[in-house]
Amino acid sequence: MTSAPVAAPPGSATDRALASRLPSLTGLRWIAALLVFGFHAGTMRIIAEPDYQAVVGKVFTLGLSGVQFFFILSGFVLVWSARPEDSRRRFWRRRFAKIYPNHVLLWALAIGAAVWFADPINPVAALENLFLLQAWDPRPGYFYSVNNVSWSLSCELFFYLCLPLVLPLVRRARPWHLWAVVIAVPLLILALWPAQTLVPEQSRWWFTQVFPLVRSLEFWMGVAAAELMLRGRWRGPGLPLASLIFVGTWVVAAEWIRAEFWAALLAAAYILVIAAAADADVRGRRSPLRSRPMVWLGEVSFAFYLVHVFVIMTILRVTGDWGTGLPGWWGPAAVIGFLALTLGLAALVHRFVEQPMMRRLAPRRSPPAVQPGR
Repeated sequence: MTSAPVAAPPGSATDRALASRLPSLTGLRWIAALLVFGFHAGTMRIIAEPDYQAVVGKVFTLGLSGVQFFFILSGFVLVWSARPEDSRRRFWRRRFAKIYPNHVLLWALAIGAAVWFADPINPVAALENLFLLQAWDPRPGYFYSVNNVSWSLSCELFFYLCLPLVLPLVRRARPWHLWAVVIAVPLLILALWPAQTLVPEQSRWWFTQVFPLVRSLEFWMGVAAAELMLRGRWRGPGLPLASLIFVGTWVVAAEWIRAEFWAALLAAAYILVIAAAADADVRGRRSPLRSRPMVWLGEVSFAFYLVHVFVIMTILRVTGDWGTGLPGWWGPAAVIGFLALTLGLAALVHRFVEQPMMRRLAPRRSPPAVQPGR
């Protein structure tokens, strides 16, 4: 079966460039990273004052879903940017060059900090983390080990390994197959709550929140939506309405919806805003997400995500405030300070580690042939 024709891009060179790069999705990466930062700011006891802590906790109750946002976005972007001339080996090498240098740097810094604080180091957990295998290990202390946010990279590595093998099937799939994936994923996420009773109680958090096979549902949702958009078959609201739905879903879920429904509702809201942002770039429509500051923030968001927990934890331990938080206004001020400091360090990591290693390790990409809708 041949693929349906993709949506025609705008006519100007600028519009075609936007359609190829989708800078609004880069801006969305920063929003996802900020959600995760806010969640950790509320759960890592930076703020000792209960009233101030309650405000941060209330605003970022659902911030952990920023990782879900990343997974859906990753599937969408990788399918959109896939080139027919790319071999599996070139794709895998490029993804390795993207994630591994930053990961190794933070792994080494976290191990160094553990030695400095005389923390016990589990060599098996450390090696699993180094090779990004930790998300497959349900044992407590293993999947969240060393730089604990890197569990999501373990999932991403699995997605990267699978995508080139599955993509030919995606390209041949009928539109209704792709729509079935987009619609089914929130329902499958919802089904995880009763399904987790089949797993030993001590492994249920790992099963629903970390296990790469389960977390790949979100990735494949993004894959299917991107393929639909490439064929001109996506139907969804524009960016203003999708953004309103996103914010409304966030507020309603946090205030009135039971926790077991959150992930399913947010998956639907996230795919709508991701597809709408991509469509705005394809059609050359206004999008604040592709402003220069937002794009820059999105570019450093990967380093920001990997750095932020390590920075917060290390500084609080050095100052003696780990587990207790800072009193009064010092707590909120520390959150802002951690945000600024982490962003500055992330910019350095992006500039002096991520970008140079990408140039050195990633295969060079030949200029693509002109393709409709790309």
